[in-house]
Amino acid sequence: MKKVKIKLDDMERRILVKLLYEKRNELIREGRYTDAIDELILKIIDAKGC
Repeated sequence: MKKVKIKLDDMERRILVKLLYEKRNELIREGRYTDAIDELILKIIDAKGC
């Protein structure tokens, strides 16, 4: 799997996490799995200190 690194400022990171939470909630309403979105949200939150 190819990894990609991007640099985000705090505002961009907050926007990205907010959009991912909105997509996660949409998937939950549809009864679909959210595993991939959950993992991505955690990666973004954990990378904040980098």
